[in-house]
Amino acid sequence: MSDHVGIAVIDAGLRRRMGRVRVGHFATTDGREPALVPVCFVVLGDTLYHAIDAKPKSTPPSRLRRVRNVRANPSAAFLIDHYEEDWGRLWYALLRGQASVLDHGPERQRAIAALKRKYPQYRTTVPLAGDALVIALAVRRISHWRASSPVRRRASRRGPAP
Repeated sequence: MSDHVGIAVIDAGLRRRMGRVRVGHFATTDGREPALVPVCFVVLGDTLYHAIDAKPKSTPPSRLRRVRNVRANPSAAFLIDHYEEDWGRLWYALLRGQASVLDHGPERQRAIAALKRKYPQYRTTVPLAGDALVIALAVRRISHWRASSPVRRRASRRGPAP
């Protein structure tokens, strides 16, 4: 089952599946070269957020490639997927939209609070600072796919087609 949605409506089932995933992949470009980075994330409404946490980095947060890319070219994508050996349970969602860097304000604070709720590590092991940069992806388009759907499962229980 594949869906290409041109509006940012995330249905309840997809939202639940995405909420259980612990890491996704954020894609940006500077116009010449693509960049992809795995990140922890949270979805609030139709916006996906991830923060620049305190793990050691080779450059200051404001100079990270993803931050520079978003500021230069806000068009971005985020891949969330689920893999297991039972290939009948595979799925993915590709969210595309406009990204922005949040360095202050109530939206950033809501995102940081939600990330701390989802990831206990942000409260303990790698605390997420109240002034952390947050990247927001305002979802404009969703493509998603599941290896199986309730309709297919029901149909397969009835037996083979004549």
